[in-house]
Amino acid sequence: MTASTQTAADVSAEIERIFALQQAHQWDVKASTAEQRKAKLAKLRDAVQAHADAIVAAVLEDTRKPEGEIRVTEVMNIVGNIQLNIDSLDDWMKPTEVTPSRVPTDKALIAYEARGVCLVLGPWNFPLGLTLGPVAAAVAAGNTCMVKLTDLCPATARIAGKIIREAFDESEVALFEGDVSVATALLELPFNHIFFTGSPRVGKIVMAAAAKHLATVTLELGGKSPVIIDEGADIGAIGAALAGAKQFNGGQACICPDYVFVPEDQKDALVEAFKANVEKNLYGDGAINKSAIAQVVNKGNFDRVKGMFDDAVAQGATVAVGGTFEEDDLTVHPTMLTDVTPQMKILQDEIFAPLLPVMTYDNLDQAIGYVEAHDKPLALYVFSPNEANVKKVLDRTSSGGVTVNGVFSHYLENRLPFGGVNTSGQGSYHGYFGFKAFSHERAIYLHQ
Repeated sequence: MTASTQTAADVSAEIERIFALQQAHQWDVKASTAEQRKAKLAKLRDAVQAHADAIVAAVLEDTRKPEGEIRVTEVMNIVGNIQLNIDSLDDWMKPTEVTPSRVPTDKALIAYEARGVCLVLGPWNFPLGLTLGPVAAAVAAGNTCMVKLTDLCPATARIAGKIIREAFDESEVALFEGDVSVATALLELPFNHIFFTGSPRVGKIVMAAAAKHLATVTLELGGKSPVIIDEGADIGAIGAALAGAKQFNGGQACICPDYVFVPEDQKDALVEAFKANVEKNLYGDGAINKSAIAQVVNKGNFDRVKGMFDDAVAQGATVAVGGTFEEDDLTVHPTMLTDVTPQMKILQDEIFAPLLPVMTYDNLDQAIGYVEAHDKPLALYVFSPNEANVKKVLDRTSSGGVTVNGVFSHYLENRLPFGGVNTSGQGSYHGYFGFKAFSHERAIYLHQ
């Protein structure tokens, strides 16, 4: 449904109508077979593929992302994720047999059953990919599902609604468009499980709403993901990797490197490697190729990021690379800042833009101590040829996930759980772990 032409009362009534419909239908969906669920997932996959060009056009309209990025993150990754659910569902749904400890001749099982009626709230940075991924997991686990995309991506929400309506009856999956008032109305309802991707600030609101009904939650949040570069690491390769990470979606990814620790004597080499990669990938004749990097999502976020930059420079940070902000079309040029200090805003709040502050250290314990003293991040990146030092970093820190000698890889591997810890999130998903996120592990004991 589209909320823009309806009153708040109309929207609320429609939400309550569909919620009641899904509540009544949830038991039939819970009892569905693997084959029935796979058929539903196949319809979703086929709808995404059929509307691939429309998805690209919609996301481009909303975000000015490069087309190649859109096709990977908003089409190919979705299709691949749905297919993984289809291919694996028979195995995932099999109960786990347990040998009873007291009476071994009895039987015991752990059965994976649907949680019930679920709510999926999607983000703006990957509006379709990070919404339909959880929806596929919810369907695979046998749930009904109500879905809300962000109002910052209205064109994407419209095409998502068309895809959902083609693939599902509203008694099983329904999508709602509209502003934050629609999300607020949804959060008033007693869902069995809520899956939210977004900021820690809004995550607290979602968790508070879930607590009213004792709903379970999966919160995919963010935070400041650190990079620790050890002595002896390949600075040229690291500079290229970090530049690529910051160019991807204009740095607007929850697992994007947010600050860097590098040995003092390697700082200049890192700056040069970062700069060379940015210039190679984005600039020609001195001008940036704007079709190759996403804009900042809106004026509010642009101003927030510019404020971080200005604050850092005012407090003594050095603009080592970039530093150009084009307000007319919300373009931020990839930027590296050195001489940053902890009191600067850029080291206190998640950046979500192609800015990268760099700090130096004299010994590894300094970098580890800084990470220990701050909130647990969603991602941690360690570049080191020294296995003992890698182990030391892992032993002395905590994060949702880790990639060693690279970026993003722990997210891209669907056989690993993806999620945060404490302020960076609760619960995990991807592949089997998505199926588990939307499932209750039910203990069953059978006397023989």
